[in-house]
Amino acid sequence: MMFRELLYEMYQRMLKTLGHQRWWPAETPFEVCVGAVLTQNTNWRNVERAISNLKSAGKLSPEAIATTELSELEELVRPSGFYKQKAKRLKNLAQWIVEKGGMESLKEKETESLREGLLSISGIGFETADSILLYAFERPVFVVDAYTYRILVRHGLAGEDVDYGSLQEIFMSNLDPDVEVYKEFHALIVEVGKRFCKKNNPKCGGCPLDGFNGYCAV
Repeated sequence: MMFRELLYEMYQRMLKTLGHQRWWPAETPFEVCVGAVLTQNTNWRNVERAISNLKSAGKLSPEAIATTELSELEELVRPSGFYKQKAKRLKNLAQWIVEKGGMESLKEKETESLREGLLSISGIGFETADSILLYAFERPVFVVDAYTYRILVRHGLAGEDVDYGSLQEIFMSNLDPDVEVYKEFHALIVEVGKRFCKKNNPKCGGCPLDGFNGYCAV
């Protein structure tokens, strides 16, 4: 079976069992950007608390965050954990957005140029940049994370030494460039990773990918 068929089978198995995840919960594209930064190394409930703080303080815009004192920003995002680090990254991102003319101006940029710009921001890595591209700017860029790596390696679709770019290419060179499918596929992988394909003591029984590709190498 070709990679394309395997990936679409994986997608359909997860979708049939888990249903549509409908990510990313946000009212504006910039709120997606904020969530992408804050969700690193924490759960979404903590991110929601931090975003709620920003909204209540009237700080949920690039201009507001860019001009807010770092100490104040740290307190607002404290619920998300690693708040000093995240506040600085959030401020760097907001300042960059303002310097580039705002979210509307950035929407006019080509995807590769936009990705390069995001990656040039201190503290913004591949996963965060690609999450912003896919969920905030609606670009067909597949997001790869630890769950993606774990699931593909365990099911024999990638080797243990695969890097971010190579893992991303498996999806982007075999799937149609469909933003909605990319969003749903990524969200489903995360859900399977959290509920079944855990780092330790995976629960293969009941997992929609149990037996997928002939084995579950755990």
